[in-house]
Amino acid sequence: MANNKFYNSLNKVPQATPPIWFMRQAGRYHSHYQQLKQKYTFEQLCKTSELAAEVACGPVEEFDFDIAILFSDILFVLEGLGLELEFKPGPIFNEYLTKENYKKFSNVDRALEHMNFQHDAITITRQKLSKHKSLIGFVGGLWTVMRFATGQNKENRIFQSYYSEFMQTTLLEAIKGNIKLQLDAGAEIVMMFDSGIHDLDNNYFRNEYKNLLINITNAFPNKLGYYIRGKTYKEIKHLKNLPLAGLGVDSGVNLQPFFSDSKFGFIQGNFNENYLLLDSKELSNELNKYSDHLMSFQNLDGWVCGLGHGINKNTPEKNVHLFIETIRKKFS
Repeated sequence: MANNKFYNSLNKVPQATPPIWFMRQAGRYHSHYQQLKQKYTFEQLCKTSELAAEVACGPVEEFDFDIAILFSDILFVLEGLGLELEFKPGPIFNEYLTKENYKKFSNVDRALEHMNFQHDAITITRQKLSKHKSLIGFVGGLWTVMRFATGQNKENRIFQSYYSEFMQTTLLEAIKGNIKLQLDAGAEIVMMFDSGIHDLDNNYFRNEYKNLLINITNAFPNKLGYYIRGKTYKEIKHLKNLPLAGLGVDSGVNLQPFFSDSKFGFIQGNFNENYLLLDSKELSNELNKYSDHLMSFQNLDGWVCGLGHGINKNTPEKNVHLFIETIRKKFS
């Protein structure tokens, strides 16, 4: 049970029309989600598996996305490790990870037992989803999750040595266990979202952090997609020999070098999500420019069409329809 277009992109099979999915496609911009949110909290929607499946399937049914994505949050793994978490509406922790307390948040088995609601959500989502649609899971990138765990998600501070110890032991194993849980439940691939990686020192990224990514990808060859935000091709190219299923990049990155190098897997992206806030005429113009630019490439094998980052909560639904209709018409 999979979407043919997505299957072709995963295997770099040439095709005219790419599969389409958006980061945060099940969320606040969508009236289907808004109606559910009037009855349930965000945590209830994530942790009640039937509701999570309902949210995940909503945009696929409404907009005809090719791919559904698990409805959850990257921070629940920290909650499982013992960091108390609530959403009001953004994430708020009762305490943050520090040099003095980080060792008490080390029970990976407890964290993975806590995450079982994701397994059930994927299973039920797959049951509800059309057999012609694909289903993927997701986790947070190690650095991105660490920024939240230490309360540094809004600013860049000096890198501390205990970050490395926690990432290389507890968090690494918790994330790997979370990926396995989702794959075992039926996710075709799992995306690792590293939206906060932009402020990680490039030397550290190329050396120590890359080794952590090697550890994870070697455990799940060709089953892990990696979204990297705020890094240039010069830095991203250091990942091309990892056994990744593919890469997602933000709208500031030129896609052409990725399609010119066969060592990359699928490439997801990367229309500027802010353009979806424009009026219909302006959006059409931007979509045409974007499409014409991509059509100038020698090939688009492995392309998964999407946005540079998550869809803005103020995006009009009609613009999502327009995006999908335009891309399918241009690339047909």
